[in-house]
Amino acid sequence: MSSTLKSYVENLSDDDQILCNLLERIIRQNLTMADFKIWHAHPVWFINGNPIVGYSKQKAGIRLMFWSGADFEEEKLKMGTGKFKDASIFYNNSNEIDEQELQRWLEKSKNIQWDYKNLVKRKGKLEKINLDKENENNTGT
Repeated sequence: MSSTLKSYVENLSDDDQILCNLLERIIRQNLTMADFKIWHAHPVWFINGNPIVGYSKQKAGIRLMFWSGADFEEEKLKMGTGKFKDASIFYNNSNEIDEQELQRWLEKSKNIQWDYKNLVKRKGKLEKINLDKENENNTGT
């Protein structure tokens, strides 16, 4: 665990620390290529500079948010209220986490992405990333 994430988690209740440590472990195991940083005061994982998943302490519990989760077609993930494609779930105890379900969502987060990284450059217009094309460009085919 990075020192910045450790600092974030240490400020939570014991139950929330356990929950966040479990989320962090599952995320790291399933998004090995992702970069981590504290972004807007919350832990967030990025792929190629694009935010993928993160969590934050809110009144309703620990909110696990997927930036492109609205397109995952997952009943338990509740869509955000704005113009973005985020979806999230709230947890209040670590035993509420279904690890297989979370692994499925994390797998989808690798393959279904909206381009938040270039949102400002596009003057607020959100576009879906064509990962097939992106993968072709990265492999030189």
